[in-house]
Amino acid sequence: MSRVPVIAVIGANHADDDVLEIAKGVGEAIADRGFHLVCGGKGGVMTAACRGFRFARNELNAVRVLAIGVLPEDRADLANEYVDLVIPTGVGIARNAIIARMADGVVSVGGGSGTLSELAFAWQMGKPISAMASSGGWSAQLAGQCIDRNRKDAVFSAESANDALNHIVAQAGLDL
Repeated sequence: MSRVPVIAVIGANHADDDVLEIAKGVGEAIADRGFHLVCGGKGGVMTAACRGFRFARNELNAVRVLAIGVLPEDRADLANEYVDLVIPTGVGIARNAIIARMADGVVSVGGGSGTLSELAFAWQMGKPISAMASSGGWSAQLAGQCIDRNRKDAVFSAESANDALNHIVAQAGLDL
């Protein structure tokens, strides 16, 4: 059996209801595909994505996939309640590089400076990136854009969660 793909969901710790709904849908779509979800394990977009993931996973009875939270702190109890596997790093914002490295691809939802750093790490690591264009923040600003000349592609501008995942699956050559 091949390894289960890991998809990162990145976005702000605080977001409005429309952005949270988008993140929830991304989490649901990741579970529907039978992929693991990795995120920063905190609030906002991360909680919404994990909540959507857990709901869809439970509906599918897909217990072998996990929502993984990579925390900046060294305390596991600081993760949101929907994280299945907590990784308390104690390395602060350096955990953003860990999230990017763990992922086969990244879906960006809204976001501020932390999201921007995760996008930059994923870009530098050659990871496929899908930005939810309608979610605002850095996701909207970078959707369809080339971050720099080190890569020939652009951040994919996704209109839906399935659109975002289809791009990642194709670009990463995930064996499904």
